Amino acid sequence: MKKIVLVALAAIAISFTSCRDTEKTKAETIIEEAQDNDAEIDVSDDGDKIKIEAPNGDETKIKMKDDGVKIKTDENK
Repeated sequence: MKKIVLVALAAIAISFTSCRDTEKTKAETIIEEAQDNDAEIDVSDDGDKIKIEAPNGDETKIKMKDDGVKIKTDENK
């Protein structure tokens, strides 16, 4: 009986872990879209700041800090 409970708990734990890995953050989504659109992407030496400039002039800055991720957009219209 213990084996069945342990196997069930392990299966549940694995399913939660695999779901979490597939979710993308907003920053990851923005970076992937920029790569698809051939945008210019500059990453700081420490990797905490990312600057993305789209071919149409739109600019996005991503800062990663201990308290979270900040995304700043400056769209040229």
